Amino acid sequence: MVVVSNYFEVKTLEGKTFVSLELSGGLELVQSQISGKFYATTRKCRISSTFDVEVAKQMIGSTLNGDIVRVEVEPYDYAIPSTGEIITLAHSYSYKPAGSMELVGQSKIKEIAEP
Repeated sequence: MVVVSNYFEVKTLEGKTFVSLELSGGLELVQSQISGKFYATTRKCRISSTFDVEVAKQMIGSTLNGDIVRVEVEPYDYAIPSTGEIITLAHSYSYKPAGSMELVGQSKIKEIAEP
């Protein structure tokens, strides 16, 4: 189960504007490769929508059957916000509707971190 957790107004290179919904998965514990300590996190991705901002606001909190899954992508650099350290990542996240093999949306880590 995933929840609509936020929305963003996105401007295309052509100057058109659309609304993207942020989907968040369930709580999971991940172990730090550096410290070995566990921390709580959720997987997130964004999907395009046909909604205007007012409808997108109303969608926050809505749930969808499916999961946020990890997807391998071309490597890209990511700056860790708390330290500024630049690391190379080769994964992203997409929404996989329940019972489907199709993946919807995709977000590299740096896209989620940016407001």
